[in-house]
Amino acid sequence: MGKLAVMFPGQGAQFVGMGYDFYQNFESARKIFDLANEALDFNLKNIVFNGPEEELKLTRITQPAILTTSVAIYEAIKDKLSPDAVFGQSLGEYSALVVSGCIDFKTGVWLVSKRGEYMQNEVPEGVGAMAAVLGLSAEDVQEVCRIAKEKGVVEISNINSPEQTVISGEKQAVYFAMEIAKQKGAKRCVELNVSAPFHCSLIKGAGDKLKKHLLEIDIKDPQIPVVSNVTADYMKKEDIVDLLEKQVYTTVNFLGCVNKLLEDGFDTFIEIGPGTTLSGLVKKIKKDVKIININKVEDMNNL
Repeated sequence: MGKLAVMFPGQGAQFVGMGYDFYQNFESARKIFDLANEALDFNLKNIVFNGPEEELKLTRITQPAILTTSVAIYEAIKDKLSPDAVFGQSLGEYSALVVSGCIDFKTGVWLVSKRGEYMQNEVPEGVGAMAAVLGLSAEDVQEVCRIAKEKGVVEISNINSPEQTVISGEKQAVYFAMEIAKQKGAKRCVELNVSAPFHCSLIKGAGDKLKKHLLEIDIKDPQIPVVSNVTADYMKKEDIVDLLEKQVYTTVNFLGCVNKLLEDGFDTFIEIGPGTTLSGLVKKIKKDVKIININKVEDMNNL
């Protein structure tokens, strides 16, 4: 018998109206959205369900919005699941920590709003950029960054699949790296529509600010194993603060997380939350695993 992993999406998966059908149909999902409004100093529920999209796209709003939607859906369906591990991509790691019992939901939603605010404000707008490099290995992209750093900071921010790596840093250096990557045989380089250079050393200060809050909250032992983006290994309670701080400004190794689970005999991956990004990445990593995506009530029929 194989094992089941539940995975949660990160920033970029959001859309206006996400989670509304769960809110309408499940008391447990309603409770999560209501708790989010209590924890925050703005009406998250209204922005998620009604927009405007421009507001939902603001990092300090996007992050708690995706966390809330993901946890609300999980709460509605958890009786049908018994995951052997949970993980997420970047922000999604917080959804994993909440459902595993490490961080209580109200604390988590407040924390990621702060995380979004700090990540957004650490670098002045227009200074940084991010780009997806398609068709080169992470090792090749590492070499590209080594060459391109003569123009400024440029680092690997996400290792998403064997064929997709994201770079982040100062605009000039990122653009230069895109050129070098193409010369080295990248199929495509796509600049991402983001407001700041996430997961690189330029925003280390955001990690420092977040750590102050992390040290003040009550973190419990995981009830379900959680795989870390930073180490691609299972988190221990005593390491969670350091790992969440580092995750702000170091590489999110989604590929490493999936490979760790595959090595450990996992053969079913359920993506819970808005969008289908992670399901697509897992398919690229391993074709013959079972992948289920749940972001609408009717998707529950697939369980």
